[in-house]
Amino acid sequence: MAAPEYAPSLDEGENLSRDDLSALQLKRLRLTLEHACQHTPHYKEAFDAAGVSPDDLKRLTDLSKFPFTTKADLRANYPFGFFATPAEEIVRVHASSGTTGKPTVVGYTKRDIETWSAVVARSIRAAGGRPGMKVHIAYGYGLFTGGLGAHYGAEALGCMVIPMGGGQTEKQVQLICDFEPEIIMVTPSYMLAILDEFHRQGIDPRQSSLKIGIFGAEPWSEAMRSEIEAAFDIDAVDIYGLSEVIGPGVANECVETKDGLTIWEDHFYPEIINPETGAVLPDGELGELVLTSLTKEAMPIIRYRTRDLTRLLPGTARTMRRMERISGRSDDMLIIRGVNVFPSQIEEQILKERALSPHYILEVTRPDRMDEVKVVVECRDCVTDAELDNAARELRHHIKTMIGISTMVEIVKPGGVERSLGKANRIRDLRPNKGQ
Repeated sequence: MAAPEYAPSLDEGENLSRDDLSALQLKRLRLTLEHACQHTPHYKEAFDAAGVSPDDLKRLTDLSKFPFTTKADLRANYPFGFFATPAEEIVRVHASSGTTGKPTVVGYTKRDIETWSAVVARSIRAAGGRPGMKVHIAYGYGLFTGGLGAHYGAEALGCMVIPMGGGQTEKQVQLICDFEPEIIMVTPSYMLAILDEFHRQGIDPRQSSLKIGIFGAEPWSEAMRSEIEAAFDIDAVDIYGLSEVIGPGVANECVETKDGLTIWEDHFYPEIINPETGAVLPDGELGELVLTSLTKEAMPIIRYRTRDLTRLLPGTARTMRRMERISGRSDDMLIIRGVNVFPSQIEEQILKERALSPHYILEVTRPDRMDEVKVVVECRDCVTDAELDNAARELRHHIKTMIGISTMVEIVKPGGVERSLGKANRIRDLRPNKGQ
């Protein structure tokens, strides 16, 4: 697919030289560390325990002296313990799933929302979007950051927003045909479901108004990009973000290169570490992405371990560095149709059912183009068939209600799930290319 005519109108941050960008990062990083240390008890305690203070940051590489932040830290301070501004200054909260029933909660001041909107607007523009275009948003709205993040960013760019949200696939196609948006923002797997609906209705997707697809919230491959671009005659680009850092808009591919995601380094400082040792790796080496916010007020985040595996590369379309497409995870989290899923979340629901044992495995498949999960779980001794039928029905219901994904459930006899001699392996990934 040929890139649309590209006439960059870059903002001040995108036009910075590498030296000026580094100077700005150092200034903002010092302010962020001071703000976090003064107003977030966790960071004050963590810095003291590590024997560091904001004054120890003399150069950017000194950031490696500071402790990491993990999802467990956020859960331990649920719900609002990580907020660094008074409650009356928080104008919105979002949340993402954690490894237990409690989500990780993030807060935003009015200025944070403006910053978030600006980086998403920048991302849409990098993808080829321009003021006056119509943007069809099929990400979920609500506590998930995808829908509202895309929404405010598109408005900030000067686009007309069509806030469709997820689901109602037949209506998605109707609105695309009737409203004629040039841009769609959605998970790549759901874009394939929309494609199937075009075909079901006998409508040629290549004749639609769509020109640009901005896809995120889950891994997707170059093969999927090629399929979507060919099917719709559009440019498909990748967007990256996570709620703990801000939401979508941390990084985005530039449509003129499509060679990895440019990280908006004036707002987010990236590092790549060895996931086993925590040592910082040089650019170009594969490791775990660690991100530090540079401009957040309500909830600054210091050295957040994303668990995403990638590598940092020199800038091409911008002076800012790029990250490769995410190649995997350093933990056991699955991303199923845009939803973060941990085995421990499934286990929590299993343990609610008296007829089921805690021995289980999750089988992840992709029989067509959409990921599916089957929970294979052992029953307990001396349970009736009626009890097993009810347990399977209740487990499917609880997983859908509490975690947000549909699953199949297969109940096997005691001993039917293979035991591990060491750490339990709860995932059997049967997808081609291991979900990439």
